[in-house]
Amino acid sequence: MHRIVGSIVSLVQHLATVFTDPEVYRPAACPHCGRAGVWGHGCYYRKADRNNSDEESLNPVPVLRFLCPGCTHTCSRLPACIAPRRWFDWVVQQAVLLLLLGGASLRHCERYSGRDRRTVRRWRDWLQERNESFAFFLRSRFPELGRRADFESFWRHVIEDVTLQQAMVWLDRVLDVP
Repeated sequence: MHRIVGSIVSLVQHLATVFTDPEVYRPAACPHCGRAGVWGHGCYYRKADRNNSDEESLNPVPVLRFLCPGCTHTCSRLPACIAPRRWFDWVVQQAVLLLLLGGASLRHCERYSGRDRRTVRRWRDWLQERNESFAFFLRSRFPELGRRADFESFWRHVIEDVTLQQAMVWLDRVLDVP
């Protein structure tokens, strides 16, 4: 099951879809047992809007849940604008990773982005640890990426041409991303 719905790229679009066409989020089958016909099972909320002030914030953002009648597991799917198991969205992570890939220090990234140095280091390490499998599948989908041999130039090219969000949406189809 794809955990990320790639066609929904903003929180405003997500909220509109949740209230007007929630079926977009319903998985075709249970990710645990494969049985079709999962049921709507309410929602949970995430604080996904970290860019706006409290008055303008879209928080809390509902995320639809689904229940499998066969195995009784629940599952949910997220829009592309909300990173699974992540506090910050893909755009923030992309900006920080671009700085790091350009040679900036952790301390500089911390000052520039306002994110803690440990968070910045964790994002960098996460990408480095998964680089081989991510790069393999991205090169199979986007052949022009095969010309980039080293880690830094490969990921700079991915982020500048495809965006981190789109790359993770595509990778979610073949791997467990975050």
